[in-house]
Amino acid sequence: MKAVYLDNAATTPMLLEVVEVMQQSMLSNFGNPSSVHQFGRKARAAIETARKKIAKHFNVSAREIFFTAGGTEADNLILYNAVLNLGVKRIVTSRIEHYAVLRTVEYLQKTYNIDVDYVNVNEQGVIQLDDLEVVLKSTSEKTLVSLMYVNNEIGNLLPIQNVAVLCKKHDAYFHSDTVQVIGRYQLDLQKTPIDFIVASGHKFHGPKGIGFAYVRKGISIRPILHGGGQENGVRSSTENVHAILGMEKALEISYKKLDEDREHIVAIKSYFIQQLKTNFKDVQFNGESDNLEKSSYTILNVRFQLKDKMLLFNLDLVGIAVSGGSACQSGASKGSHVLMSFLKEEDVTKTSIRFSFSKLTTLKEVDFTVSKLKEFILR
Repeated sequence: MKAVYLDNAATTPMLLEVVEVMQQSMLSNFGNPSSVHQFGRKARAAIETARKKIAKHFNVSAREIFFTAGGTEADNLILYNAVLNLGVKRIVTSRIEHYAVLRTVEYLQKTYNIDVDYVNVNEQGVIQLDDLEVVLKSTSEKTLVSLMYVNNEIGNLLPIQNVAVLCKKHDAYFHSDTVQVIGRYQLDLQKTPIDFIVASGHKFHGPKGIGFAYVRKGISIRPILHGGGQENGVRSSTENVHAILGMEKALEISYKKLDEDREHIVAIKSYFIQQLKTNFKDVQFNGESDNLEKSSYTILNVRFQLKDKMLLFNLDLVGIAVSGGSACQSGASKGSHVLMSFLKEEDVTKTSIRFSFSKLTTLKEVDFTVSKLKEFILR
């Protein structure tokens, strides 16, 4: 059976070069980075070299990068610190954020009685900047804005520079879940004044279970995991040396071939859109995912004019891996909270599929997928 993987927003296949770096580290770099002997010092040196290399990609200092187990932990670390350490009394976010943000914000609101405001989105799921400014003007309470740069389900791009400027203007902290951005877009954090970003290695062909948080210099941060005081006291737990080195290698490869890979993926996405429009006259695209200027080049969210709960399952049976929404909902069948936030009720009930691409995706895989979609939908 032919295998076609079009769920790269959920996770990406690890590159051979990454596996080789990790394997070599496992064989020769086994020391505990907190140990003072030569094996520990070697592991510590490897981690700090990786930290410096990662920081350089974003034009920040190594001291501003903290390794975590992934994007979810990094989001939690930042949001908890905002409330418990930085004096934030209000969080401004949206209904289309990843659950790593939404559910953490809900918990903080319930537990610490903070105020939460949700910025409006339009019928395309676009964050309304006018509404954001109104919300920011409405109170003098210390505020954190948390809005993701690329939406993980519909691919909409946040006008990140505009939001950063608004937050700075109104003296608000700005946190952005950038999990779908790192390794796919250049981000100079000296030019774009974001206070906090997060990353997860498995989104850019690195290993799972590793990520990092960026915290702008001068902002105090305290641990939510207590223990040995690793990561400069911010994140206790023995560092995952091999995964850190694998993530750094994956990031290096991503940015080294960024333009070449983006050109390839844009061609894939453009061709897929054209094929869908040609073969399915009433096909719709959720959010702005069919707009190559306003959405991520790796994500396409498609709505077919039918209600077929078996379509994803049938695609899987013929070897095509796609998603109905975020893969981080533990297989729940409640539907996409993102689509529910802006689509009409009738459209929410129709079958939507998220296709997401990587540099490994081919035009032949697109053709095969379209042919199977025709079999299942036009039969």
